[in-house]
Amino acid sequence: MFALNTIRPTSSRKAFSLIELVIVVVIIGIIGAIAIPRMSRGAAGAADSGLIADLAVVRSAIDLYKAEHGGDLPGFATFEAQLTTYSDALGNTQATKDSTYYLGPYLREIPTLKVGSNKGKSALVATQGGTTAGWVYDASTGNFSANLPGTETDAQGTAYNAY
Repeated sequence: MFALNTIRPTSSRKAFSLIELVIVVVIIGIIGAIAIPRMSRGAAGAADSGLIADLAVVRSAIDLYKAEHGGDLPGFATFEAQLTTYSDALGNTQATKDSTYYLGPYLREIPTLKVGSNKGKSALVATQGGTTAGWVYDASTGNFSANLPGTETDAQGTAYNAY
């Protein structure tokens, strides 16, 4: 005779146990505790990186202008025009290119300052200080920096005006 095997239904789980749910919640909490502080510093870090990039671009433009104009730096009063329009060998500027005004432009526009109390400003001053300008430009040396007090620093404590 054949023995009839009793078929036992296998139990299939249709839900998570409470322990499994608690473990998942704890793991998500740990990930959040690590990620949220890093993300919140991201905006400040992006602004710092933007400042570094803007300084590099403008300083390169000043160097290129100097190389193409026989060692002369852009003047303070004519800085924006000399870097954003066409110029001749003497540094005179005009908006359109022709056979005399064939040098440049070196920048599309003077960038705005991305950090600090003068954030959003693109004007120049000759010496550090004040709240009317975003940048300091020394026409005698070609030094270009952020117009911010030394007390305004990045996350590592470096003054923005020392970048």
